Amino acid sequence: MQVPETEHIIGMELYATTAEGIGGMLRQEPEDFIVKEVPGWEVEDSGKYLILELTKKDWDTHHIIRDLSRALGISQKRIGFAGTKDKRAVTTQRISIFDIPVETVEKVHIKDVQLTSIGRYRRGVELGDLRGNIFRITMRDIALEKNELKKRMDGITSEISAMGGVPNFFGIQRFGAIRPVTHLVGEALVRGSAEEAAMMYIAASFREEPEETRMARDEVRNTRNFAQGLRTFPPRLRYERAMMHYLVEHPGDYKGSFSMLTETMSRMFVHAFQSYIYNRVICARIQAGIPLNRAIEGDIVCFKNSGSLPDTSRTQRVNAVNLDGMNNLIKRGRAFVTAPLFGYDTEMATGIPGELESAIIDELKLKPEDFRLEELPAMASRGQRREILLNVQPRFEILEDDLKIGKLKVMVEFSLPKGSYATTVLREYMKVDPLKMS
Repeated sequence: MQVPETEHIIGMELYATTAEGIGGMLRQEPEDFIVKEVPGWEVEDSGKYLILELTKKDWDTHHIIRDLSRALGISQKRIGFAGTKDKRAVTTQRISIFDIPVETVEKVHIKDVQLTSIGRYRRGVELGDLRGNIFRITMRDIALEKNELKKRMDGITSEISAMGGVPNFFGIQRFGAIRPVTHLVGEALVRGSAEEAAMMYIAASFREEPEETRMARDEVRNTRNFAQGLRTFPPRLRYERAMMHYLVEHPGDYKGSFSMLTETMSRMFVHAFQSYIYNRVICARIQAGIPLNRAIEGDIVCFKNSGSLPDTSRTQRVNAVNLDGMNNLIKRGRAFVTAPLFGYDTEMATGIPGELESAIIDELKLKPEDFRLEELPAMASRGQRREILLNVQPRFEILEDDLKIGKLKVMVEFSLPKGSYATTVLREYMKVDPLKMS
């Protein structure tokens, strides 16, 4: 079954399920995408940090933290959170605020935001302080008869159950839904071409962008006239504008233009390229007929940590002696087959899995040392392994679509560990262009 071109570009070359998709669209209303964070630890009755449950609707996480800090008259640095949440959604997550009375917070009222005190703790909430998320998502505008819709939903759900979950792909958000160039910028950087990378980020245009933006990008790509680009690029493209401003003042210093971005954003490019390679390795495994929920000789597995999550810092190679034992652990959810996020110090599989990994690395003409990025060391990545299967058990309900007369909607619920993408589950059901899921 053909995947949309946008997904093929980011290495998601196939669907894991064979049943025909249901179509539809996501996020017609914020309430169609409900996310509740599963925290990583329990609160206490005392401590310098006030722990709150934040529920927001149609708010970007960083924007609500900014506005909350302003309303409280404190620095944003005093507010901690475990992870960013979708904007067009209703999301619930923990935050912490250092050294503040609960009465002060109770006086703050922000539209479509609810804050509930749940206790105090000796330290604040930090990035990664969660086990996962629980999702309740509505797929709308489905033009199928109810019997046919149920047949397809049942078929896909059965296939997911038989596989033990879905491939743990990096979703389109990792690369850019409207403009999937993040990994291409990263590839150019890894190959040592800062100029190609900068021009890709600034000037590569995509048909889904507004015409004005496409024209501005195309002009800069063709002329390298960054001064003109500063006059034509929309103000919202602030990172591209910052890089062009640097290039106006430092002609030809494409490497230096990346200093205009935050360190986190700069690292995102190389990480996205690693994600692209990882996605392709999973596809190669599926195409070779090798299960994702069972190890074969040469595989590298990781083990469950104390929080019941995969710990990719603890790995072991599978051989003829330990094969049965490893697969027993995998079946019990205590071990997980992995694939590489390829970097300068990544452990690679052997046997057939190793051949699949090496074939993609060889095709791309990559070497581990390429990821040292000696001219841009802040972007270097040693790489790691990542589990290849999301153990997910979706439940669904079919209802009349209250927004589209004569159409149906499906409400689906599932939970995922942190760092994974809900869209990797939903794409198996919908099988539509990613833009209908963004």
